[in-house]
Amino acid sequence: MLRYKPVTIAIALLPFGVPVYAADAETAEPAKETALEAVTITGDWLGSPTEQKVVEHPGARTIVERTEIVESGAANVRDVLRRIPGVQVQESNGTGGSDISLNVGVRGLTARLSPRSTILMDGVPLAYAPYGQPQLSLAPLSLGNLQTVDVVRGAGSVRYGPQNVGGIINFVTRPIPKQFTADASVGTEIYSHGGDIKTTPNAFIGGTNANGLGGAVLYSGTHGDGFRQGNDRTNIDDVILKGAYKFTVNDDVAVSLHHFEGKGDMPGGLTSKQYASNPFQSDRPYDNFTGRRTDGSFKYTHKDDVNSFELLTYYTDSFRGSNIEQEGTGASAGQRRLTSAPRGYHTFAVEPRYSRLIDMGSIVQEISVGYRFLNEASSETATRTAFYNPNGSVDATTLPSPAYQTSQGGTTANAFYIDDRIDIGRWTITPGVRYEIIRAFNNVTNLASGAVTSKLYPQIDSHVALPMLSVMYRVNDSWSLFANGGQSFGPQQYAQLASTTQGLHPEKATTYEVGTHYNGRAWSGELTFFNIDFDQELQLSRSIVGDGIWTDLGATRHRGVESGVRYNIGNLVPSLDGLSVYATYTYTQAISKAGVFAGRDLPFYSRQVATLGASYHKNRWTFNADIFAQTKQHSPGDPNTGATYITQEDASGRLGDIPGYATLNLRTGYDFGKELNNLKLAVGVKNLFDRRYFTRSTDNNGGKYVGQPLTVYMQAALSY
Repeated sequence: MLRYKPVTIAIALLPFGVPVYAADAETAEPAKETALEAVTITGDWLGSPTEQKVVEHPGARTIVERTEIVESGAANVRDVLRRIPGVQVQESNGTGGSDISLNVGVRGLTARLSPRSTILMDGVPLAYAPYGQPQLSLAPLSLGNLQTVDVVRGAGSVRYGPQNVGGIINFVTRPIPKQFTADASVGTEIYSHGGDIKTTPNAFIGGTNANGLGGAVLYSGTHGDGFRQGNDRTNIDDVILKGAYKFTVNDDVAVSLHHFEGKGDMPGGLTSKQYASNPFQSDRPYDNFTGRRTDGSFKYTHKDDVNSFELLTYYTDSFRGSNIEQEGTGASAGQRRLTSAPRGYHTFAVEPRYSRLIDMGSIVQEISVGYRFLNEASSETATRTAFYNPNGSVDATTLPSPAYQTSQGGTTANAFYIDDRIDIGRWTITPGVRYEIIRAFNNVTNLASGAVTSKLYPQIDSHVALPMLSVMYRVNDSWSLFANGGQSFGPQQYAQLASTTQGLHPEKATTYEVGTHYNGRAWSGELTFFNIDFDQELQLSRSIVGDGIWTDLGATRHRGVESGVRYNIGNLVPSLDGLSVYATYTYTQAISKAGVFAGRDLPFYSRQVATLGASYHKNRWTFNADIFAQTKQHSPGDPNTGATYITQEDASGRLGDIPGYATLNLRTGYDFGKELNNLKLAVGVKNLFDRRYFTRSTDNNGGKYVGQPLTVYMQAALSY
């Protein structure tokens, strides 16, 4: 399915813009059609996302609000991100196969543990080490604590970094309310296979007094078993304590304390034979993942008519650990050994930002300057047992597990940026540049039988300027056109520094976008064409046994089109008031430009992804239906180990094409109103036709992973 060419789709979408604007123009007052809002100081354009900010943003940007999140029946952030054009989310798999991890790729970039995007929560990086270890094997956030998901897929490299070639994803937590508010909710998923149940409890209480002092406590969790054997004993607890004080009309402070703790078993990949026998089985009795994070942030903000100043500082303390079985080869074939990887990280950062509005009549400028000092430290240990017979009676957790490698890494980074938003009539031109100064090291000690066999002291200094230019034209207050271009940078990670492979290097990419946003009373939509060129992209390749090996993939190119449209049918047919429909479509072509796989697709992304949905509100009832579809993906093997681009499935289940699929979800909800403390109940079903689909993994826990089967879920919420 989904065989349309990208140009055909783009042409088909073009009529959505013009008739929408024309229809609104017929009923709008003439003054509103030509008058634009007065330019005001913006400061932090990422904070407090709104639909108007999307229209004013000179790049691809999508915002998903809490109401839409709840009505979608989403149980985790992966479910939400799938609805956003350009974003592809892999099912939990491989060494990122727990409910604690997040595997997100943007525009064909690798999704494994989300390394290519700057992922934030309230502006604070979620990665335990944003420079040296940007992966999210531990993604310390829960859906119930979120108010908004804000995805900026371009035009952000100047203000935010590093690792932002895949844009910026900011998860905005629920704000402190002006009035006292308390609510609680719970969701439950019941799977058609395995008979297991998973629950997601949430609670919130907060308010602000007459003197401007406010506070809130947020809790969200996940508990229970998954739909596969071995995907059990998931326990996630996420608590946030927020405080704020507005001590003058223009000044306020905000404090946040956050603690996340999670653990869960991982089911492991299956061979082709195992999957054919029972795709929901697992032969990984010991694989699990555990993690925790404690962090705190302080923000001071001053904002008046012409000045905006913000000082953000934060500290994070993270730990992650895992147990994973490795298959033996050669003399150890048919045997396994149990590996563990306890790792601790600390990060401290200070980020001041100042903006000044300069009104010169026909030209208005907002000049912004910012700086970030960030220091991070890592402590990693790798241990493993001797090989054992997995079919025997031995308990692998009781075997000695000596360390074979330890490392101590650290990064000191200074980033400076300046940009100048220049408004001339309907035009906004924003040149800017970010300058990164990074010093990173990773002291590695290799051991055998407790004795040191070698030591490595790799380090690297990076000094890089990242320019960007964006241009936006406001057709009116509801419609804008934009174009931008800029460079993004990814420094070498600790694992890359420790790699014995020669020739590794930091990564740089150049991104271009052209597109439009529209937000009218009846219609809203977006359309973006993009192109990303990597000079030399790094790829993590793994053998069945052994640690990861980073290699140079060479030049790559990612290009395509992203689109989304929403229409309120009630504006066209009054009798259908409350009915709205939406659709998204993304075409991506991500290919190698060098090496033996030149001209072939990169692994683990779909060229075409589409969603189609409808929502109907009638009195106290809500009805939702949505379809998600994606085309096939590839797992072709490592170009450094052979010239064959593998499309047929191999016996291990790791390699070969991955078929596309489509799923249908339905939901019905009822609001009992104030008479019953705003009780809301809903029931829904995911993957209604029990469509069987799967993904693959090629890492140490590789093989085939079945997707979520038919699932019945229930939601209940109370508020006061």
